[in-house]
Amino acid sequence: MDKFTKVSGVAAPMRSINIDTDKIIPKQYLKTIQRAGLGKHLFAEMRYNEDGSEKEDFVLNKPAYREAQVLVAGDNFGCGSSREHAPWAIKDFGIRCVISTSFADIFYNNCFKNGILPIKVTPEQLELLFDDADRGANATLTVDLEKQEVTGPDGGVVNFEMDPFRKQCLLEGLDDIGLTLKRKERIDDYEAKQKAGQPWLYGAAAE
Repeated sequence: MDKFTKVSGVAAPMRSINIDTDKIIPKQYLKTIQRAGLGKHLFAEMRYNEDGSEKEDFVLNKPAYREAQVLVAGDNFGCGSSREHAPWAIKDFGIRCVISTSFADIFYNNCFKNGILPIKVTPEQLELLFDDADRGANATLTVDLEKQEVTGPDGGVVNFEMDPFRKQCLLEGLDDIGLTLKRKERIDDYEAKQKAGQPWLYGAAAE
C-alpha cells in the first residue's frame, strides 16, 4: 500500500450529501477484482451522458479539477453498500484524500486499507474548505498527516483528529497484510514449533 505523508494539490468541491457507493462506482463495474482501471468509471453516472460523452457541469470534468488529489464532499460520504471498489476507483483516479463531516463506517475503514486519508471536520471547517476548493486550479490544499493539518491557499489551517494506530499505518503504508508481515519472524517461529510438535498436520510423518 502506498504511504500517505503529505499531499498538496487541487481540491475538488462536491457539495452533494449522501453520495453512496453506487454513485462512486456503479454496480456494473464491480465484476473486476483489479484495482487499476476503475478511475475512469469513478462517478460514472454523474460524470457521463448515456452516449459516453462527458457532462460539462460535473466537477471532475471541469479543466481545473481533472487532476484533483483532494475531494471536499458533503455529509455522509460513502454510504450504501459495502463495496471496496469505491476507494479503489477514487485512488485510481488520483484522489488521495477525502474530506467531509461524516463518512459511512465501512467506506471509512476501507479508505485506510487502500492508502486514502478520510478526514472528518466540523461543518464550519468544511465550509472554509469548500470556499478554498471553489477557487479551482488557482488554489491548492496541503494535507499533512503527521501534523494533522490542512493548509489552505491563504495559509489558513484546519486541524483534524486521527486515530493514532490508523495514522501510523498510513504513514508507513501498512494494510492488513503489511501489518501481518511485520510479525513474520514470530509467525515463522510459531509455524516451525507447530510442525515439529504436530507434523501430521503438515503432511509429514511423525518420527
